[in-house]
Amino acid sequence: MDITNNETYLELFQTDFQSAQGYHRRAEKFSHSGRPSNLVFNIASMALERYLVALCDLYGIAPENHNYACLMDAAETVFDFPSILNQDIRSLDDIFGICSLEVNPYGDPKASDATHILALCEEVRKLLDTDERAGQVTQKSA
Repeated sequence: MDITNNETYLELFQTDFQSAQGYHRRAEKFSHSGRPSNLVFNIASMALERYLVALCDLYGIAPENHNYACLMDAAETVFDFPSILNQDIRSLDDIFGICSLEVNPYGDPKASDATHILALCEEVRKLLDTDERAGQVTQKSA
């Protein structure tokens, strides 16, 4: 990838990473203030998606789609995710009923789902903090 594309990818990373952090913080605030778990869950799911998209941006990878399986397929080509974290993130597609337009077998997310996805956001954020390339970009923008 040439330097122009590299700079574009880094700009995309910064934008998506900042969006992820904003969604993540908002979901945590909503959780602490007793907002409905489905609201917390949905905002945290946007944070998690943005964290994964940011990671893909950082390395110039375009995921096939923005469901969690496709995001993980792309992200794990450049980053070694712990297997449990990988499985937990991929399992979120089941909650959303992404494979079915007619049926959402899961229903509304429960409080435990909201807590779980917030924990996943935190784990992915911490992993991004350990990525040397991400650290160089976020330190420059701070």
